[in-house]
Formats: sequence, C-alpha cells, structure tokens
Amino acid sequence: MTDPRSDRFVRSHLKTRQLVLLVELGRHGSILHAAQAANLTQPAASKLLADLEHALGVKLFDRLPRGVAPTWYGEVMIRRAGAALAELDAGHQEVMELLSGLAGRVAVGSVLTPSATLLPGAVIALKARQPRVHVAITVDTSKLLTQQLQNGELDLVIGRVLDSESAAQLSFEPLTDEPHSLIVRAGHPLAGRSDLRLQELANQAWILPPGGSILRDRLTSLFLTAGLDQPQQAVETLSLPVITRLLAQSDMVVALPEELVKGYLETGQLTVLDIDLGLRMDAYGIVTRRGHQLSPGAELMLTCLREQAQRKAG
Repeated sequence: MTDPRSDRFVRSHLKTRQLVLLVELGRHGSILHAAQAANLTQPAASKLLADLEHALGVKLFDRLPRGVAPTWYGEVMIRRAGAALAELDAGHQEVMELLSGLAGRVAVGSVLTPSATLLPGAVIALKARQPRVHVAITVDTSKLLTQQLQNGELDLVIGRVLDSESAAQLSFEPLTDEPHSLIVRAGHPLAGRSDLRLQELANQAWILPPGGSILRDRLTSLFLTAGLDQPQQAVETLSLPVITRLLAQSDMVVALPEELVKGYLETGQLTVLDIDLGLRMDAYGIVTRRGHQLSPGAELMLTCLREQAQRKAG
C-alpha cells in the first residue's frame, strides 16, 4: 500500500528538473557542472536542491571545498531519480516506436557464459516472433549489470544478485550454476600432467575477469588461502574472442566453463588441465526489478529466455 505522505511528496514537491539535477550531481560532484549539464543556472540549481532537501527534511549532499558528495540519503535519491527518468525515457520511446510502426526495444545484460550460450538462442527465438524488436545486449559483471538494472538502463539481467540490499529490490529466477575448468592451448607445458600443484599455477600468466566479479574473488581467495601470491602476469578481459586468441598464441591460463569453448576443445585447439580447483560459481539466473512492469518486448525476451533455459536443461 502506498504511503500517503510519499504520494503527497511526489505530487506537491518533486519536480522533473530536480530528478535531472540529482542524476547530474551524482555524475559530476559539482553544483556548477551539474547545473550546466541540466541546462540550469547555478543559483537555480542550488535553490532546487535546497527545496528538495527541505521537503525531505534531510541533507542529500555534503558541501565540500571543491564540489559536493552525496550522503546516504543522497545516494538513495540519485539511484531512484535515475530509475524514474529512465522510465519516462522508456515511455517516450515506446510511444515513438508505436507511432513509427516499430515493435519496441529491450535492453538485456548478461554475464559471460549465458551471453554465449543461453542468450543467442533466446534472441533468435524472439526475432522469429517479432523481428522488429530492437535488442541491445551488454556483457559485464553481475555487480555492474544489477546496478544498471536498478537505474533503469537495462530491462533484465542474466546474472547473480550479490548483496542483500539489492536483493530487496530485485526478483531472481535461478537457472544453473557454472563449474569452471582451467583451459590452455594444446601443447601447453602443463597440458597432460596429472601432478599439477597450485604453486605452479600461481607462477603462470593468467587471463582474469575484472575485479569485483565472483570468479575473480574466488581465484584470489584460492591463492591467498594456500599462502601464495596472486599471479603477477595477468590480462583482464571478459571478451571471449580476445580470450581464445590469447590462449592460442601464448601459454596463458584461464578459468572458464568448458561449454564456452566447446568447439575449440573438440577440434583440439584448446585443452583442459588435469586439476580440479573446485571453482563452481553461484547459480546465475534471470534478474528483474521487483514490482516493475516490463514492456511488451522485454516480456517477450523473458519468455524466450525461459523457453531456451528449459530446452538446455532438458
């Protein structure tokens, strides 16, 4: 049930320009630069912010010698303002698409493995039903993708919910987990050996996911728990074409689900090292905003993802 005090605040005090200003303050950390980005004068921006803080009864930004920094209250309002503006933009876009005869747009975020396995089949199925739906795909870590989902930049995500604060605002529909193997080129000095030790792996050059990803954290924990330093030679990337090219042309090591490079393993270009590090990721799944009404295109994408997941499981 909607709090009537909240309803009065939105109807009586909140202005669209304040939403825009909040987002720009979050981006720039400066009232002057935020005002310029929002097409406001600095005095007008300062007044809008002061009015909003007065209406809420809290301080949203700390005034610093150079710029401003959001308080906890400010971070909440910046996030919500971004989501509200994204909803308004999406509404405008849907109206324009209906006027022009298009069938809508859906923005999907995905972690690496389902982006190369589950998602392509779902997109093909969607296009077979509604070829004019525009699909935009972002591949990144779960943390960044869920932030974009909460901000309204994505319609749905195939990934993981990693913190309890986000879990209260998101719905999660689990699909499957990701057992990881260590992959190298055929002919790698460590290939074919059954006596590999973690110490030897720590001395190898690695291809790693970006910091903040669950796999990166688990690899870090693996080495630290064994009293070993992190690999000193490393390349960070989530790009599968880059990963496979680096593996083919060097002695680098990467932790990946075998499904991602199945074709390379079957043709003998790549091989799996004979060591089990127990690298199983938490289950990934379909993540949406709790209580949010998906557009028709996003709803169709959700249906296609579920159908594709059922086919793969069966």
